Formats: sequence, C-alpha cells, structure tokens
Amino acid sequence: MSISADQVKTLRSRTGAGMMECKKALQKADGDLEQAAADMRREGLAKADRKADRVAAEGRISIAQSADNQHAVLLEVNCETDFVAKNPDFVDFTDRVAQVALAETPADVDALAALTIEDEAIDQKRRALIATLGENITIRRFRHFVANDAHIGVYSHGARIASAVVITGADGDMARDLAMHVAAQAPAYRSIDDVPSDVRETERENLVAQAQESGKSDDIIQKMVEGRLNKYLGEITLLGQPFVKDPDKTVSALLDEAGAQVTECGRLEVGEGIETESQDFAAEVKAQAEGSG
Repeated sequence: MSISADQVKTLRSRTGAGMMECKKALQKADGDLEQAAADMRREGLAKADRKADRVAAEGRISIAQSADNQHAVLLEVNCETDFVAKNPDFVDFTDRVAQVALAETPADVDALAALTIEDEAIDQKRRALIATLGENITIRRFRHFVANDAHIGVYSHGARIASAVVITGADGDMARDLAMHVAAQAPAYRSIDDVPSDVRETERENLVAQAQESGKSDDIIQKMVEGRLNKYLGEITLLGQPFVKDPDKTVSALLDEAGAQVTECGRLEVGEGIETESQDFAAEVKAQAEGSG
C-alpha cells in the first residue's frame, strides 16, 4: 500500500528512527501507525539486548543542580564512540536522566533506571536510544551532593570531566575555583584523614622496600619513609595539593585564609577505569588475509 510522507514523519518523530526504516515498518503494518510503532519498539529492544556486551567507554558527564544550590548530581552515561556522545538525542537523554537523579535521589543506578521520564522507564528509553543510534549505551554511575546550608560549586570540562565541592564559609567564586581544581588535579580524597588505612600501609610498604635498597641505617630509612609518605598523601588529597590557581599555597592554606571548609568533593571522568581493547588494524587485516589464503 501507499505510505504518505506525513505518516513517515509522524512515526519518525515517535521513534527517532530513519525515514526508510519507518516507511518499511508502516508498509509491513499496512499503514497502522500504532502497530508500526510497536513493531519497531520490539525490534529496537532486541537490538539493544544484542549490543549489551559491547564496550562503551565514550560518553559524557551531565550536571544537574537545584535552584537553591543545595543539591547537585554528576552523572556518567557511556556510549561506544565520541560521535554518538555528541548526538543531540544522546545529550538530551543524559541531561534528562541527571535531572531525574537530582529530583528523586535514587539509591543506585538500578533504582535510577527504574524511574520514569514522561511515564516511560528510563531503562526503556535507554534501550530505545540504542536502537536509534546503533551503539551500546549504559548509565554507569552518578554522585549526589547535598549542601546542608553550605554551598555547592560545580565545574564541567567539555562534558568529559565534571566535579563538585561542598564548601562552607566561602562564596560562589571560591566554590567554583575549587571545583575547577578538583577537575584538573583529580584528588582521590578530600583530606589525609579520608585516606583508607590499607592504602596508607600499601604505600608505606612500597616506600620501605625502596628505601632499604639505599643501604642506609634503619633510623634514616624511617625518616625517609615518613617524609615520602607525607608527600604522597599530600599529592592525592585535595587539602594537601598546591592550589591550581596559586601553586605557592596549598588548598588547605587557601581555605584557612578564607575561614572556609570543604566538607565533600568528587570528580567523574568519562570512561575512567573501563578497559578497552587497542586495535591493530594492520595486523587484523593481515590475519584475515592469511586466513583466507
């Protein structure tokens, strides 16, 4: 049967699929828009399931903030390529999911995926987006920050790195500067007190082993180890790091001068910690040629 351009346009606006795909679905459904949409949905979800094992290490970080600056969310959603990460539909999805995470404060990613956007579960929208964009898409993680009458500063660097700090006794400019510092310097912890004991002990053992190779006496080795350990702890903690805009002073000194205090900080970077396979295309082509010869 003949399918009109208006029918294709309507189905495309509902599904986000290509024109030819919509036309084929309408022809298969004898022009029934609801049936075509349902068929495309089923096929799309099946495609999403087939892509679930593919590595998604690209993507973007979305930031959502409450109007009163008392709540903020950093959310990472991953896809397979930088091209899809910049797609308007992908960007819109991540931003809307971040807003839901901000409003509903879910306990984890599974709880977030079960929440809804426009009466449709977020996970269903995610799978439909996979069908539309042709790549695996995952909601990987999020962090929720609460000010408790303090101030939250946030910073985003190209949607690939985002950070937040909760600060008391300071204005918005300092909060943003410190969020920028966290994005740039990637402190693993807020202060030395926050560094887990096992992390300290592992580093101490490594430093002792290195120092013992010097052949110095035990008391000298002990002093060397303590000095190097303190330097290491300063490097991995926000308060111990030189402030990125004034390296002559530490963040701790900056806060002391202002009578301010950072109670929480966090940073997300796209794909951080996700293992990806490096591809040697020349070797792959050679192997295929040898296999077919």
